[in-house]
Amino acid sequence: MTDDKPEHDQAGQKADNSATPWKIATAILAVLVVAGAAVFSQRSQTGSPQTVPAATVTVTVSGAGESLMPADPGAAAESPAADAAPTPGSREEFLLSLARRQEGDPLAKGRVDAPVVMTEWADYRCPFCSVFGEETLPQLQPLIDDGTLRVEFRDLAIFGDESVNAAAGARAAGNQGLFWEFQLALYKELPNNGHPPVSDDLVVKIARQVGVSDMARFEADYRSEETRALVTKDTEEAKQLGVNSTPTFVVGSQVVQGAQPVDVFQKVIAEEKDKAA
Repeated sequence: MTDDKPEHDQAGQKADNSATPWKIATAILAVLVVAGAAVFSQRSQTGSPQTVPAATVTVTVSGAGESLMPADPGAAAESPAADAAPTPGSREEFLLSLARRQEGDPLAKGRVDAPVVMTEWADYRCPFCSVFGEETLPQLQPLIDDGTLRVEFRDLAIFGDESVNAAAGARAAGNQGLFWEFQLALYKELPNNGHPPVSDDLVVKIARQVGVSDMARFEADYRSEETRALVTKDTEEAKQLGVNSTPTFVVGSQVVQGAQPVDVFQKVIAEEKDKAA
């Protein structure tokens, strides 16, 4: 879907305050209650990410609001289970269950048994995702190195076919152990404003730049229907979960939305580590 995209104001926050993180968290949980009901509208994402919002927009899901509104207003009436809001414990357990913890996952970094898993949904043409990838994620590397944090990336390709190009390129590089290197190099190549184009030539250029050794295999993987189907699968799953803006993170049992300052992530990670102890 390329016509409807998330909107942001000049501070990098979503312009529509209705899409606050706790509502995303409860919308995620609504998928458990009302099958197929969580497909949110997407709005046009504009503005520059160079001013990162200082406000914390995290939520401990166990303390989230009681409202549980499926995307389809008629779905609640069709499902008796929707009448009862899920317990705080079930919200927290559900968000924790989103971590895949798959050994050898090329789109993940950090120990598979790390106490805290951060799942990121992003689009490579999203400038706020680029800010996170270039500036914030490297600062979290010490927590990955000491075994505290595992990061699992998932595609949310919402800005058209060229977003799929970028995601397919990263996955093709990942097949040769260079997913994260490709991702960072692509983010650095693209301007951190608007939704810059990602052509086939650029994808190949970045692959060569990061040292992909088997370019024939890379190009075959990049263009394969299987690779692109994996991008689509992650994107559709995100929409079904109610994730409708990029970047969005689930850190343990908390939701963080937007390219927040590193101290926001460090605080949430510390809280989640204490819970897991």
